[in-house]
Amino acid sequence: MKKTHKTFDTESYAELTSASKQPLTRAWEADIARALEVLRHGGVIVYPTDTIWGIGCDATNEEAVRKVFALKGRADAKAMLSLVDSDGRLQRYVRNVPDVAWQIVDCATNPITIIYADVQGLAPSLLAEDGSAGLRITQETFSRELCRRFGRPIVSTSANVSGLPSPTCFDNIDAELLARADYVCTSRRNERAPSRASSIIKIGRGAEIEIIRK
Repeated sequence: MKKTHKTFDTESYAELTSASKQPLTRAWEADIARALEVLRHGGVIVYPTDTIWGIGCDATNEEAVRKVFALKGRADAKAMLSLVDSDGRLQRYVRNVPDVAWQIVDCATNPITIIYADVQGLAPSLLAEDGSAGLRITQETFSRELCRRFGRPIVSTSANVSGLPSPTCFDNIDAELLARADYVCTSRRNERAPSRASSIIKIGRGAEIEIIRK
């Protein structure tokens, strides 16, 4: 179903994170431009998001997605989520966004990832066996603008080797992992406030809801 109202009250949601309030500086603009160049050539980036630091790539590029799996040392069977910048972008990849999904997102006070049924246009490795995939509309300034300018979903999986703890800030990211990425964003590196991963909810074809992670 097509959504006709805003996903969030942007002003109130921005209060949840200082990063959401920050305007794009020249440094951020340059950082985004460099990240976009890498994404457009099928590369892998490490970048700040609305939750924890993530490893990202073009979510429609199967070869790029496999690079992320290799970097994390993660089995293909463990699907990764992707970020989009807006309601409209989400609707390009989810055939029918159920009303309950919009209701959940509207009521959320923290970032929430929803696993949707019948997702289209993403790399095959991002889809579960039932055709579902996790997507989140980011409200954080840097990642939202990166997604908007890229024009496609961007993979967002925690910046850690599979099986190790997720980084709560940039300083916690393993140096070897950073060295293996094609580009590491420079924005928001100095932030020390701990961050956490998003909640995850799965919505089935019949609008049944399953909480995957609170």
